[in-house]
Amino acid sequence: MALTREQRYKPYAEWTEEEVKKIKENAARSPWHTNFHVEPPYGLLNDPNGFSFFKGKWQLFYQYFPFGAAHGLKSWVQTESEDLVHFEETGTVLTPTTPLDSHGMYSGSAMQFGDKLFIFYTGNVRDENWLRQTYQNGVLLDSDGNWEKVPQTLIAQPDDVTAHFRDPQIFYFDGEYYALIGAQDKNEKGFIKLYKADNRDYKTWSFVADLDFDNDQTAYMMECPNLVFVDGQPVLLYCPQGLDKAVIDYHNIYPNMYKIAQSFEPQTGKLHNLSAIQNLDYGFEAYATQAFNAPDGRALTVSWLGLPDIDYPTDKYDYQGVLSLVKELKIKDGKLYQYPVEAISSLRKDEGHDVVDLPATDNVYELELTFAAHSQTEIILFADQKGRGLSIKVDSERGTVTIDRSQAGEQYALEYGQSRSCSVEPGLITASIFIDKSVFEIFINKGEKVFSGRIFPDNNQTGILAKSGKVSGKYYELDYGRKTN
Repeated sequence: MALTREQRYKPYAEWTEEEVKKIKENAARSPWHTNFHVEPPYGLLNDPNGFSFFKGKWQLFYQYFPFGAAHGLKSWVQTESEDLVHFEETGTVLTPTTPLDSHGMYSGSAMQFGDKLFIFYTGNVRDENWLRQTYQNGVLLDSDGNWEKVPQTLIAQPDDVTAHFRDPQIFYFDGEYYALIGAQDKNEKGFIKLYKADNRDYKTWSFVADLDFDNDQTAYMMECPNLVFVDGQPVLLYCPQGLDKAVIDYHNIYPNMYKIAQSFEPQTGKLHNLSAIQNLDYGFEAYATQAFNAPDGRALTVSWLGLPDIDYPTDKYDYQGVLSLVKELKIKDGKLYQYPVEAISSLRKDEGHDVVDLPATDNVYELELTFAAHSQTEIILFADQKGRGLSIKVDSERGTVTIDRSQAGEQYALEYGQSRSCSVEPGLITASIFIDKSVFEIFINKGEKVFSGRIFPDNNQTGILAKSGKVSGKYYELDYGRKTN
């Protein structure tokens, strides 16, 4: 049942134990809970936030509404990891507690300052007429999980933007701290603002420039901008809502894109010698990607495998949303590659065995596949006895890969199509595939192209079927340490 606005913005303390118990019990009935992805046991998860390194561990928060599959009064839930694969909730939840975030803690980032983790986030505020005001705020988190909010807003809403001004991403470059903030101008066109921390401190920020990244001026809002450096080369990741499909073809309701630059000039906010705009992910769900440069220099990313304004089959169980695997970015021959961190192999239960038709699995596994040159192959994952499931077609002669989920489980978001394709160089093609109950992440040629998405299979859709052509490779059972459904 859909929640009313009053319910979605009701203070947390006003929800009764009985109401919460019903939500938890309903969510527990779902057959689609994942095994090795970050996912809430109940309620709605959306953007990854505060991805950082602090007190010797990787920090990853997610934006959260606890009381059903709805976007409402948002908080942040903290998780920690020692290997970027096994994330566990710490019990720390950052909640909206001040007039500067009265209607939710929206997305942001984090970075260590001194002995505390500084969290930079957008405070969402609504007045009595439901008009929005946004504030860029701070939280300080200590190593014991205690947190306190910076009492004043750190970056006020400037005069040249609408109330759509959010998602501060802090980054370090050439000895200084900077932040990008997504924005919408008064003509309802999306752009990105660049700020610099005065005195290398989180307390005071000065506007530098509107980021110059060859903005095509067709998007109405730039969400979740991130600037990271891959072996010193700048990569801008962002979500241009409303991007004209004449600029680049995409099929999801909202796109997640990137551009590679040759250099960054922080004094003017200019990214030099930019590549063409590119799809970050060719699948059905990947949004609000957050990236940061780790202390060892690696550029790491994680995405929300979900989209705004889409209803999901799990909604009826009072939960929604999951985060992707953590990936490392690399640039090879001018192309951006994304691939899970090395520790992902720790999930393997055995040395694997050769790929064969498997009539039944637990839908928690990894495949390492090779498709020979000059071949056409189709495999079906989540296959039932009639051969229905997630279709993966690889034409190595033409250099195309096509994913089709129209025969896989409960259907949704039909208006955006049920197949996705990408092109690669003809010849031998590889696919590294991670399946987790209701999630698939497919990495073509070790991350040259990526397909991510959700599948909500029927009870009998658990097989793997080589439908046509020939494929070789390995099958690995995976175990995160949780009980699978």
